[in-house]
Amino acid sequence: MTPRTLPKTDVLIIGGGWTGLTAAYELAHAGQRCVVLERGKQRHTATSFGAPEEHDELKYAHRYEHMVDVKKETLTFRNNRDQRALPMRRLGSFLPGSGLGGAGIHWNGQLWRPLPSDLEMRSHYEERYGKDFIGPELSIQDWGVTYDELEPHLDFFERICGAAGQAGNLNGDALAGGNVFEGPRSADYPNPPMRQPISNTLFGKAAERMGLNPFPMPSANVTKAYVNPYGAQLHPCTYCGFCERFGCGYYAKADPIICVYDRIKDHENFEIRLNAQVLRIEKSEDGKTATGAIYLDENGEEVFQPADTICMNAYALWNVHLMLVSGLGKPYDPETRTGVVGRNYSYQTVAGVDAFFDDSVKTDPYMGAGALGVVIDDYNGDNFDHSDLGFVGGGYIACKQYHGRPIGYQPVPEGTPKWGAEWKRAVRENYNHHADLVVHGSSVSTPENYLDLDPTWTDAYGRPLLRMTFDFPENDRKMSDYVMQRAMEVAREMDNVTSVSGSNNAAIDSHYDIVPYQTTHNVGGAVIGTDPETSVVNRYGQMWDHHNVFVFGACLFPQNLGYNPTGPLMGLAYWTLEHMKRDYLPNPGPLMDA
Repeated sequence: MTPRTLPKTDVLIIGGGWTGLTAAYELAHAGQRCVVLERGKQRHTATSFGAPEEHDELKYAHRYEHMVDVKKETLTFRNNRDQRALPMRRLGSFLPGSGLGGAGIHWNGQLWRPLPSDLEMRSHYEERYGKDFIGPELSIQDWGVTYDELEPHLDFFERICGAAGQAGNLNGDALAGGNVFEGPRSADYPNPPMRQPISNTLFGKAAERMGLNPFPMPSANVTKAYVNPYGAQLHPCTYCGFCERFGCGYYAKADPIICVYDRIKDHENFEIRLNAQVLRIEKSEDGKTATGAIYLDENGEEVFQPADTICMNAYALWNVHLMLVSGLGKPYDPETRTGVVGRNYSYQTVAGVDAFFDDSVKTDPYMGAGALGVVIDDYNGDNFDHSDLGFVGGGYIACKQYHGRPIGYQPVPEGTPKWGAEWKRAVRENYNHHADLVVHGSSVSTPENYLDLDPTWTDAYGRPLLRMTFDFPENDRKMSDYVMQRAMEVAREMDNVTSVSGSNNAAIDSHYDIVPYQTTHNVGGAVIGTDPETSVVNRYGQMWDHHNVFVFGACLFPQNLGYNPTGPLMGLAYWTLEHMKRDYLPNPGPLMDA
């Protein structure tokens, strides 16, 4: 059956999360008629995420009420090309969102900027350590855009979120108490940092004694009443401990609904269609441009929405999947190492350290927030000498207090039985005397980690599933182990600590496991760059092969940095939108020569 065709719109935006709603806001105000297609349902911060219903740990933290339905759309996974990939039938390692606001609803609110060297990783390491320092088994590359170019956009997004923190580098001047390693800021955070609990405070004091540089975690958990540049009102955080995997009904955690959607929903140039499952993007007869998208509407009818410009704003994995099923760009072939769509998929490395205090230290873990932490960046990026370590990259070490929820927070010392009376006693005795440290590490790209279409399995709409081939590179295992050991050294230095133990998802001689939760920080597959042989989009987020298609999100990252991705991906989003408005829309065409 031929899809029903609707009148053409100026801009078609696929996805109603942070980048999609922001694109709609900016482009609608620039005079473009914008239609947003969001596959999930309507929901609103004020009515959908209010306590006490939202504070249902079983429903939201363990049954994933706010996440994608894998019975309809999932992916297959394998560690290497010698294995047969099998479908991911339940969520585990990562938790993509679904519904208005996307994963921006259930994020923690950790709001980082990239280090300047993160964006020029290959050239930085080669300049510092020599041309041969990065081996051929790694495919890391520069982003094609610099920190200085992104800085105004990173700053603006922090103001959209009402970010709370302490600057460490203000226009080149070092400021006490902030991150001494960060790139220069044009302005301080719009709000003061969060108030830290005792465990985080003791971590910071121990780090200082060791000559390290602690600072408060940058947070989109707002610390005072605030109005953002779009006119959205945000409220102070209550430290309720229900950030990650939950929406915030207090208007205290910045999310795309309160920060952007409420400020654009009534604009004459804005329309959003919910329960709209995009199936594929259509191309012109000569294949040089996209003409629109075919989607299933809320009644299950196929509809074609034509548009002059297409913005791909779905989650990182789904952007790549949509490109592959639509024939946009050349798929990556690991055998020949040619093609680009699906290339340079990478993830995140996460290790944890548990420290237990004696009875004199009471941590009160139920008072938490998604970005409540004290951090050291001394072992992130290239902030430390890599000359003799055998790896590139690094990660931040944080003592954080996200939550003390009873199902998910049951800290016990190493060696405690997994169940029974002794385990119950250990939970009771240690619940209020625990410090939770995390090593949040980078992940480099390799030619053997990639995304493509599965030849066997299909989704509920008859399309081939996305296939993920991924294992932690040896580089990442060495790096993660090294930084975890540094974290354990700091933990042992903390006052009144009685025991310390560590665990590492990327441990040496281990394999990536898609079952246990790690991070929802899937990156790459449609990477940004200046060479069409190694990137899907040019430095402005525009596809090399189809000049009227612009791509947003963490799929642009050529490899993953040691930070949470929301800040960098939104910096890129505002960078792309600036060039769309200023350079592309007045004169549509390629913004760079291929």
